[in-house]
Amino acid sequence: MSIKKQALKSKPVCKINFKVSKAQAAGASAISVVGEFNNWNPVAGAMNQLKDGSFTFATELNTGRDYQFRYVADGHHWFNDEEADGLISSGIGAGMNGILSV
Repeated sequence: MSIKKQALKSKPVCKINFKVSKAQAAGASAISVVGEFNNWNPVAGAMNQLKDGSFTFATELNTGRDYQFRYVADGHHWFNDEEADGLISSGIGAGMNGILSV
């Protein structure tokens, strides 16, 4: 997985590109990135599948704050990004959410 951040000079936002490789997708037919920035809505964070089998999603987020997020594959398999800026308890059992610092 990878997360690329690109600060925009014209406004206080950062363009974020999320990518899940084919190997990391582990045969999933659909993956979404969900988090505080899209109200944990899998439809709003639906990733595009590329010809090489990887998945990508891009969004712009306001700078100066942290966002909790996770990935969900095929609507039921939740997982974190190894390149997240940190982890925090999700408040559900022993579950953890990734942190994205922008």
